[in-house]
Amino acid sequence: MKKKFVKELMIPFAEYSTVSQDATLFEAVMALEKALEESDQTRFPDKAVLIYDKDNNIVGKVSQLDILRALEPKYETMGIPGSLSRFGLTPQFQKTMLEQLRFWDKPMDDICKKAARIKVKEFMYTPGEGEYISEDSSMDKAINQLVMGRHQSLLVMKNDKIVGILRKTDVFMEIVRAMKACEL
Repeated sequence: MKKKFVKELMIPFAEYSTVSQDATLFEAVMALEKALEESDQTRFPDKAVLIYDKDNNIVGKVSQLDILRALEPKYETMGIPGSLSRFGLTPQFQKTMLEQLRFWDKPMDDICKKAARIKVKEFMYTPGEGEYISEDSSMDKAINQLVMGRHQSLLVMKNDKIVGILRKTDVFMEIVRAMKACEL
């Protein structure tokens, strides 16, 4: 079987959902909605938006989960949501905290105001060192990075510039195609 490289499966950043770091939460939501509406059967819809700066360099990502977190500022007081179970906090304890802290008590009432006021740069996720990969890297290296870092995607680099995104979903579908090609 022919060796695959990251550049063969990545989505060029020009073809992916993007917004400026000065965009509003509303604009990020609209970019994700547009990607969903325009998705076809050959590619899964984008689940995040890449964020670019004034020089058109990719500086971060905003996922659907990031948007939900941004609408309820009380999450910031608790640290990183989703990680509480790692610390032995049971679902029942988390439910009690939710009720006592009154999460989502008011956010839905003023969702439109928040969506227009909150800037993407206030809540975007800035990828860490292990979330970048060269476009010339092999798929085995990419898979290892996705698995070991538990990442949903990797930002693809060429000459110190982000040129695309490699999504876990696309890598998985390549594995599926390879398995189907096997004669078992």
